[in-house]
Parts: sequence; structure tokens; C-alpha cells
Amino acid sequence: MRRHELPHWARVRPASTNAATSPARAAPPTRAAGGSRGRACARPRGAGHLQRGHAQPRRGGREHRAPELPGLDARIGYLDGDDAEFPTLQSVLTRAAEERTARYEQARAAGADVTQPDGPVAVVVPLLAGPDNALLRRVRQAVMESRIAADLTDVLGPHPLLAEALHVRLSEAGLARADRARLFTVATAADGIILASVGGEEAVQAAGITGMLLAARLAVPVMAAALDEEGAIAATAEQLRGSGSQQLALAPYLIGPEIDAGLLDAAAKEAGCSAAEALGPYPAIGKLALAKYTTALGIAPQQPQGAPVR
Repeated sequence: MRRHELPHWARVRPASTNAATSPARAAPPTRAAGGSRGRACARPRGAGHLQRGHAQPRRGGREHRAPELPGLDARIGYLDGDDAEFPTLQSVLTRAAEERTARYEQARAAGADVTQPDGPVAVVVPLLAGPDNALLRRVRQAVMESRIAADLTDVLGPHPLLAEALHVRLSEAGLARADRARLFTVATAADGIILASVGGEEAVQAAGITGMLLAARLAVPVMAAALDEEGAIAATAEQLRGSGSQQLALAPYLIGPEIDAGLLDAAAKEAGCSAAEALGPYPAIGKLALAKYTTALGIAPQQPQGAPVR
């Protein structure tokens, strides 16, 4: 396959007690990233999340909510938005800054003893499973061009929660047992998994780390390959078959909107195997984004009742 220029999203969440909280997503040529405001525990109010997305915004998609941090308002932005239905990351950041200033001025006008807001206006969290330098450059550029003080975090993976999400998506497609400890078998379970990533060699290496965690869960070989590199998926499929695997499965190591669905279908056909769905709105994605946000702000989300403190 030829390397494709992929779309991306980003989430933005404002980040200080006086900052606005907003998630932003970076998108393809037709999407851009945006953000929104909100309060976060005892620290900053907002910070943004960046997510990768499709060239064309998806209808009916579910958002990645963060119930562990009530009151946090996340907004979506696009790298290639139209500032109408799909706001650009720059416009989302600008609006978050304007709203923070407006809140401060309203408080002063009401006679409240408030200090002038300082610190980052937002935290931008790339909703990318792995590194993609081309997309991250565009996200950084969008933040710089907004001229708004915003923190940019790292991507979501590699992480054990992503291995869990991949396992669930494979089991939903009938390509893996939902629980390795159960004694029943799945007739269509794969005995070799190809993790499809985008973003070049660095992304493949990062996917490989999560792949090792997935292999431990499934007790089958897992290999990562570049979805955006011609022949990489097919070559990996041959390598797995050469080592004894007969029934392969393609697991997209992707949030979903960052690539065209047709690219995944073509890759599965090229490898001669079935494919699971992309990670999409799996709950772990929201948890990881929240973790990036709270870490950037130096705050900790509320622990569920009875949960051990680490």
C-alpha cells in the first residue's frame, strides 16, 4: 500500500483554575481540532485533548467521556475544520481563552476578589494510539498558530489498557476468546494477530510493545505492521504463516477516524484474513486521555469508592 495522508482529530481541555477545559481533535484535510472549558478537581479548570480523525467528520460517533472527573467539559477540534460544524483547533483554543478572560472580568465586575488568570489555557491531548510525527507536527503547528498558551501531551500508547481494548475488539469480531481462562473454544479464533498501525517505523515499534501485552493475554503470536507502508501487512502475514499460524486476524491499532475504512478493508484482503473494528470509543481511550490531562496539570482524578490508593 502507498503511504496515505491521514486525517486526524484532537481534543482540548483548558488547564488551570482560571483556565478553560476543552478537548480538541485533529482531523484530515476536512477536520481540525477544538477544545472546551471545564473545572478539574482542585486544580486547573481545563485542558484539551487532541484526537486523530477521519478526513470527513463522522456522524453519530460517541464521545470519550471522563466520569472520573465530573464537570470536565471536553470539546473537539479539527486540523482541517471549517469553523462552522467542525471548528478548527485554533478557533477552539481561541474561544477557550476568550471565555476564561470573560469569566475573570465578570467576577471582577461583580466585586469578587479574584486574581488574574495565569497558566495554560488548555491541555491538548492527541487521541492517537501511537506516535505519528506527521500528524503531531500539524497539531503543534496549530497550537502555535493559535498564539494561545496550551500544553500538549504525548500520545495515548503504548499502554496495557490498549492491549485490553484490542482484545475486546477481537473477541467482539469472534476472532479471540473473551476470556483466556474460560475453557470453551472459539472456532474462528485467530492463532496469529497483525497489529495495523500508521505513522511509520516509530509507530510500528510502539505498537509492538502493546502487541507483546496482547500476545500475553491471548497466548498467540502478535506482530505489528505499518498500514501505510506498501506490502507491509502482506509481508507480516506471510511471516506469521511461515512460523506456523494458519488463521490470522487484523487488529487496527488505531482510534479509528484517522484512516479511511477502505484502507483497513484492503489490508485485510491483502493479508487474506478477517479484521476487527478499530478501538473507537472503547472506555479505556477516555481513561487514557483523562490520565494525560491530569498528569499535565499535576492533579489526580477522584478515586472510586473502595478503590486502593497507589
